[in-house]
Amino acid sequence: MKQPVNILISGGGTGGHIYPAIAIANELKLRYPDATFLFVGAKDKMEMEKVPQAGYEIKGLWISGIQRKITAKNLSFPFKLLSSLFKASTIIRKFKPDVVIGTGGFASGPTLLVASRRGIPTLIQEQNSYPGITNKLLAKKADKICVAYDNLERFFPIAKIVKTGNPVRQDLLSIHNKTAEAISYFKLDKSKKTVLILGGSLGARKINQLIESQIAFFQLQNVQLIWQCGKLYVDEYEKYNESPNVQVHQFLSRMDLAYAAADFIISRAGASSASELCIVGKPTIFIPSPNVAEDHQTKNAKSIADKHAAILVQESELETFPIVFETLLKDKGKQESLSENIKELALPNATSQIVNEIEKLVRK
Repeated sequence: MKQPVNILISGGGTGGHIYPAIAIANELKLRYPDATFLFVGAKDKMEMEKVPQAGYEIKGLWISGIQRKITAKNLSFPFKLLSSLFKASTIIRKFKPDVVIGTGGFASGPTLLVASRRGIPTLIQEQNSYPGITNKLLAKKADKICVAYDNLERFFPIAKIVKTGNPVRQDLLSIHNKTAEAISYFKLDKSKKTVLILGGSLGARKINQLIESQIAFFQLQNVQLIWQCGKLYVDEYEKYNESPNVQVHQFLSRMDLAYAAADFIISRAGASSASELCIVGKPTIFIPSPNVAEDHQTKNAKSIADKHAAILVQESELETFPIVFETLLKDKGKQESLSENIKELALPNATSQIVNEIEKLVRK
């Protein structure tokens, strides 16, 4: 890779797009400390806060997605797209990137489209087992597509696909040495099994409602809960901190210790979460959100459950949850097989492999 090199990264809207982008930048920065980085995000989205916190400059585009139902908001989309294409063109002309990387989100569409039209090498990092519309369109012009799941040649040119996995927090690789620390950190009873409940940073209403309705059930099962209810719901559910063996958290700052403490995990199935849970290797029940683009969480969860590596419970089937959980709790063999099978899907070196592919593009 020539020095100095200019690296443009676009991704955002959710943590599942932002954190992989930051992880890729961090790895590139370690290898090439003289490189110059610039991020492109969507104005008013969380990347405009999270990226500067990670130490990188970011510029915002006036862009949003098309609503899937008829709404007045869609009337502004053509204007936003034209504005974003113009702004992305200006950014690229001034920054002169050697490579442009897209990790998904509204801003990555116009950014990678302009870059590919200018002949700048582009790389897509697709986190999900079922890609969104933007990445399907961008794939035709992209030079390389790094994926985390098999069978994506249905959507992308097979010659461009490299299976790398999704970038994950590196501190998760050593959680199996942190059990004692985790029990102490969360003040847990080591004689009881621990259930970790994850609904994302904002929270998941259906999962929170499920856990609330099953507090007495969990107490009968003699388990303790680490319940991450999310920013949007903490005022509603923090009262359950008064219940025996229940602790409610808005946010878990030490995810490595939360995973280390868990014997069972109940989680959404966003791409980053699914990749992390493969590395963590604990018996997992996925309750995917049905309210996301292309229903990709259900497809992520199903791709793992189909390999007998996790249990999938749809939101429409939550009445079956007590039977599913109690059966798993009593079946040691099932717990062990789920744990072994999900570990086989882990791709812990994803960030390094993605950066290897970026280097190849710049060398070209």
